[in-house]
Amino acid sequence: MATLPVEKMRELERRFAEIEARMSAGPAADVYVKLASEYSELQPVVKSIREFEKATAELADLEALMADKATDREMRDLAELELPEVEARIEALEHELQILLLPKDAADEKSAILEIRAGTGGSEAALFAGDLYRMYERFASAHGWKVETLSASEGEAGGFKEIIATVSGRGVFSKMKFESGVHRVQRVPETEASGRIHTSAATVAVLPEAEDIDIEIKPDDIRIDTMRASGAGGQHVNTTDSAVRITHLPTGLIVTSSEKSQHQNRAKAMQVLRSRLLDIQRQKADSERSADRKSQVGSGDRSERIRTYNFPQGRVTDHRINLTLYKLDKVMEGEIDELVDALISDYQAGQLAQLGEQY
Repeated sequence: MATLPVEKMRELERRFAEIEARMSAGPAADVYVKLASEYSELQPVVKSIREFEKATAELADLEALMADKATDREMRDLAELELPEVEARIEALEHELQILLLPKDAADEKSAILEIRAGTGGSEAALFAGDLYRMYERFASAHGWKVETLSASEGEAGGFKEIIATVSGRGVFSKMKFESGVHRVQRVPETEASGRIHTSAATVAVLPEAEDIDIEIKPDDIRIDTMRASGAGGQHVNTTDSAVRITHLPTGLIVTSSEKSQHQNRAKAMQVLRSRLLDIQRQKADSERSADRKSQVGSGDRSERIRTYNFPQGRVTDHRINLTLYKLDKVMEGEIDELVDALISDYQAGQLAQLGEQY
């Protein structure tokens, strides 16, 4: 029990009981929704706390039974048999609780804005950006999330120079936030007659989707321009005067959207702008918090090369955690859970190490 924050656990149990009581009392609809959200968040934590307390009580009973000289031989043997199983259960629950009690990222439950831009490598970089987008689409589909393209600029030979999309669903940001950074590909382009391997790159940014309550944008702080959409955009570009460009004057951020209606474009552009402004706030807060230390996985440095996809060798390597998988074909089909889970585990291990001294 020494490794767990006992007071925090007690406080969570008290809060959970309070929420249950208030929900049973039949509060107003808006209050009930907020209580229900907190209830669902606390439920798995409190369940683990109660299982942990039950297991530690079992252990205490077994130890007392074995220490009691009046205990007969048969009972003592049974207690000795049960002891390792209970100790293993306590150890597993203790680790589970350590993870559940880690400080939560307020944005983890949010949907996300996914931005992919072709980097060095010309047409091959644009093709790779397209491959990455399809990889994330398949990953999202496997998790039951919805992907919607907000804007896209297609490459001359296919793929995308830039594509921005929303990925909607519960907990999207928690799973995708470590994808931000430079993704590098090594492969032989179809147009390369000599079979020479080319290296190109694409940059991925994953931003938590901001709501009106997260970011307030003053009307005086933005300039909205309407323009005629143009370029080889295929289905993503509408040739009417509906494209919208929003400039956020204090930061100089520019967001465009070229969908079917001017009203729709304005809403989507504002959605991306709010998310980028929220991301700036988060990056600033992270920098201030970690001025004396930099989390390897959680730095969110968009200029950092985070992963290499090597097609001739069929491997993908995540450089932050030195993990190499020899199943590139599966990864490109969207099967990236092994990479995502390893990154989350590494980040949690770092958090546990930082919190260890407190407990």
